[in-house]
Amino acid sequence: METLQIIGIILAAVGAINWGLVGLFKFDLVAFVAGGNSFGEVNLVSRLIYVVVAVSGVIAATAITEL
Repeated sequence: METLQIIGIILAAVGAINWGLVGLFKFDLVAFVAGGNSFGEVNLVSRLIYVVVAVSGVIAATAITEL
């Protein structure tokens, strides 16, 4: 379980960085990586990335309870 939590923390950090880029520069890294041409564009790949990052956030939260 420890490895899964480490992966979750890393992916949650990537999600936080993406939100920071959105807030500071209005640049959506997920849309860019997933082949989107415009800010906030959602396609199948970007939706999958968003879901994986959200699940990673939940997993990272479980790591906090074990401290």
